[in-house]
Amino acid sequence: MTGPRYDTIVIGAGVIGLAIAWRAAQRGLTVAIADPQPGAGATHAAAGMLGPVSEAAYAEQDLLALGLSARARYPSFAAELTELTGLPTGFTQTGTLQVAYDADDLAVLHRLHDLQVSHGVEALRVTARQARALEPMLAPSVRGGLHVPGDGSVDPRTLTRALLGAAAQAGVILHRQRVAEVALAGGRATGVTLADGSALASRAVVLAAGWQSGGIGGVPAGVLPPVRPVKGQILRLRGASPLLSRPVRGVVRGSSVYLVPRASGELVVGATQEELGADTRVTAGGVWELLRDAREILPGITELELAEAIAGLRPGTPDNAPVLGPSALPGLVLATGHFRGGILLAPVTADLIAELLDTERLPQAAARFSPARFAAAGVVEGASV
Repeated sequence: MTGPRYDTIVIGAGVIGLAIAWRAAQRGLTVAIADPQPGAGATHAAAGMLGPVSEAAYAEQDLLALGLSARARYPSFAAELTELTGLPTGFTQTGTLQVAYDADDLAVLHRLHDLQVSHGVEALRVTARQARALEPMLAPSVRGGLHVPGDGSVDPRTLTRALLGAAAQAGVILHRQRVAEVALAGGRATGVTLADGSALASRAVVLAAGWQSGGIGGVPAGVLPPVRPVKGQILRLRGASPLLSRPVRGVVRGSSVYLVPRASGELVVGATQEELGADTRVTAGGVWELLRDAREILPGITELELAEAIAGLRPGTPDNAPVLGPSALPGLVLATGHFRGGILLAPVTADLIAELLDTERLPQAAARFSPARFAAAGVVEGASV
């Protein structure tokens, strides 16, 4: 294969791909990354909550452990990026407050608390009065909830800029083009062909293209990950000063809504979860549902400017967990399917995949998330693109 040759080519420049490229280059590997619009996919739409405990669900203990590992790495991850680039990441660690609108919603949170305690993580029940002491602008009708002091948040858009800067400093070459297909020779991945027909050769290719990972060209049948697009509509509201001091998750008549404050006064409200394929339309119904539920939790939002309404596509998998590690095609490594946790899991994913690329050994922490689990379960590869 002609053209530049690298140790690693990463397909996809969301936070996952950028973090992997940066960490791999720090290990002395020559790295290129290909994406026509870095950070423009799910990363651009994400709210940036770092809440593995708040996201805990039954039968997902391994995913919780991975999330807790990522959360523990975030302070040093964010600090290193800022030190290297001089750019902010928007990282804060002020905890998450989960609140309930009515008695039935509070019962849901109490069951969640039982699950959290069974996993051995820190989460505290709070009364309605305690919730409003933490966040005075909450509605008087809030019935109580849970406080998770270790959670935090980051601004994905500023994080992307810092990652781009750090990757460039580490020597990563950015090709602002779409990858047309993965190149094959001798039964293994040997690089990529870009949209303009140019070829890039490499020892390894990392597929980190989010929901589009399931439709990349050139890969034999049965190798692509079973990822699908899951639509999420999200709003950005703007005011003169923040209404909240920490992320708040609400349960309102059984529906979930979250509100993530920024120091600038911006408030991110999200997000719907819709199985509609590659549909990125913002709908009146989606906006109405988000504002309706958010207003029940935080009445002051009605005075804020609606600055943006956007829809992103999360990469979902059959078991809601990411796909990490070598694929069935030698030379092709998968790092996709992070669903709702792409921003949170970026530091740990980058460390695990960079170690694999450097040592050719998959770290034990990634074993549970190997692509082989789907082949063993007979899952057919997923998303059409």
